[in-house]
Amino acid sequence: MPERIHGRGAQSGATSTRFDLPSRAVDGDWRDYLASLDGPPVKLRTTVTEERARSILSFNQSPDVPFDRSVNAYRGCEHGCIYCFARPTHAYHDLSPGLDFETKLFAKPNAAALLRATLAKKGYQPRPIAMGTNTDPYQPIERSYRITRQLLEVCLEARHPVTITTKSDRVLMDADLLAEMAQEKLVAVAISVTTLDRMLSAKLEPRCAAPAKRLSALGKLVELGVPVHCSLSPIIPAITDEFIEGIIARVGELGVKSAGWIPLRLPHEVAPLFREWLAVHYPERAGKVMGIVREMRGGRDNDPNFHSRMNPQGVWADLIRARFKLACKRAGIGKARFELDCSRFRAPEVSGQLRLI
Repeated sequence: MPERIHGRGAQSGATSTRFDLPSRAVDGDWRDYLASLDGPPVKLRTTVTEERARSILSFNQSPDVPFDRSVNAYRGCEHGCIYCFARPTHAYHDLSPGLDFETKLFAKPNAAALLRATLAKKGYQPRPIAMGTNTDPYQPIERSYRITRQLLEVCLEARHPVTITTKSDRVLMDADLLAEMAQEKLVAVAISVTTLDRMLSAKLEPRCAAPAKRLSALGKLVELGVPVHCSLSPIIPAITDEFIEGIIARVGELGVKSAGWIPLRLPHEVAPLFREWLAVHYPERAGKVMGIVREMRGGRDNDPNFHSRMNPQGVWADLIRARFKLACKRAGIGKARFELDCSRFRAPEVSGQLRLI
């Protein structure tokens, strides 16, 4: 059985093979020899590199996501969710989608200035900006960097609508801005809740807010009048699916009126990382979990195709849909389409050199 790395989602720092990046492995004898010389390995630490981004809005034409532009204040995510579909993006930087993704982070301190300049460009046409599509805008380093807050301040000034997806109750740090934006129909917030079991959450998403804190944040946002959505994402068969009814019942009691779910996705390096995680935490269940995943994905670990990647097939997928639909009916929850207001957009003021961008 692989050795467990405590406090992290990934259990190795294996590099990607898609880009012919160099990799190495240390066998047990050599590892023991190094330990005899240097002592036990130093505890894995999180580092943050500041980068001067050249652009901040990313555009897409995907037919199965409800937005065409997004902002990501950070690369990598300390939450360490083992299932995160964004892990492979670290391979583009010659870094591991495993441990590097959750320990070697990048922050963009000039993000708000870039967004301001972009929104001020002649001919810019507003549509809701999605935050949290790649890495979490409220991961732990947001507490000190506050880049997400700066982006929200620009959007409020410009009357530009925003959607936020997060797994953290740190979203409440910006409750004042969110409440004001909600009054102007400029914001909607989705909080993902995968389980009600704190111990399971600590294995699956080790540095996320505990499930109870996320549920509490949903309730507080409802009280503030902020449109909220609970996302059961991802649902992992034979791991988290037992919590479907419980989560829906809890958020219904909190006054949440919108919920949805996304099946587990295992693109590129995420599949072997997830298999490794199963071998460490649920070795007796690993075969069953992956068997169901492949049954829902046409015999593969992952289905990368548009439409079907968000729409698994087969008896297990049908069962999850039926359970989810019935739970929502009992709780009085639907899947709302929040109507955000783009009509009052006004280009923000830009001063100094930023006018040249």
